[in-house]
Amino acid sequence: MELTSLETPKFSIRQAKELVKDLHRPVPWVFWTDFLVTIIAGHACFSLNVNSWRWLDLSSPVSWAIQAGLFAANVLLYLRAAMFTHELVHLPKEGWTAFRIVWNALCGIPFMIPSFTYYPHIDHHRRKSYGTEEDAEYLNLSHQPPSAIVWYMLGTLVTPFVALIRWGILTPIAWVYPSVRQWTFARASTMVMDISYVRPEAGEKVYRIMRLQEVACLAIAWFILLHGPVIAGTWWDPFWFYAYAVSVSMIVMNNVRTLGAHRWTGEGSELSFEQQLLDSCDYPYSPWFTELWGPTGTRYHATHHLFPSIPYHNLGKAHRSLMAGLPADSIFRETVKKSLIAEIAGLWKRSAASQQSRPKVTGSRSGGLSQAA
Repeated sequence: MELTSLETPKFSIRQAKELVKDLHRPVPWVFWTDFLVTIIAGHACFSLNVNSWRWLDLSSPVSWAIQAGLFAANVLLYLRAAMFTHELVHLPKEGWTAFRIVWNALCGIPFMIPSFTYYPHIDHHRRKSYGTEEDAEYLNLSHQPPSAIVWYMLGTLVTPFVALIRWGILTPIAWVYPSVRQWTFARASTMVMDISYVRPEAGEKVYRIMRLQEVACLAIAWFILLHGPVIAGTWWDPFWFYAYAVSVSMIVMNNVRTLGAHRWTGEGSELSFEQQLLDSCDYPYSPWFTELWGPTGTRYHATHHLFPSIPYHNLGKAHRSLMAGLPADSIFRETVKKSLIAEIAGLWKRSAASQQSRPKVTGSRSGGLSQAA
């Protein structure tokens, strides 16, 4: 895209680009060290907690405190490891094959979120598709009733079961029936916010990667399903309940973060560059805390949307450089938010206000709720 098409009276893309020109190169050792330490520590917490009955006196309050601490650490570590899928989309194609394979082997496949399910994320960054039906990661929540936000959060409770059905049941059926395979790829092979999203056809390379990752996820799904009766010898398998609790907690945290990542003011049509920039949020304050709920740079969402190629470990530097170098009246400063909770509360108010201002039509129903359910 020509830079001149992004120049506006309130924001100079040329000036912004000059300020962050040295921050686009991803550093391999940072990625490898961060991810491996995170995922190994996460797996250790998971194993310790699942097998806590072997080494803890579960009748002791101290033991419960230890379990709670391990659980919290497990959720935070797994969430951070999972969020590397976002970086995979933006990394250069060359030189990162080994990292992609290792991420899938240690995280993507075991979590049943293989990397091919996130390929359409790139459409979330295209100016022509952002906020439209071609964007799987956008809901016009500011213009839907508050119940849409509630349904979006409640969906976390069934997501682990949906994953088991997708990989454990639909996968082998799709191998036999082409029509099921076509539907599965279009409707059930993408990490989405908008469940009405239809994934477009892809190239043969994507299908080849999908088939390989599907086989691995099929094995994981049936390992989980059979773990109780076959491995643990019980239908009251602690592994099941703990895995479900960790999964739901991770998804809840990510969904809460997502609610504050944008202002969700789009109405389904194409937005201008300025509108897209103002629709995203940065949370630079309290870095030790915000990095927990917004790991791998996701708390700098506005900066990331402005320069998607900047790796996560440089987003903080990029944000600070832009704040220091851009004019005082730059609209970029309007993307800076102090509190995630305050932004979500603002979203709720906008949602409620949109319904109060909407004319009542007898016998009509809101069409937006089903999209967010």
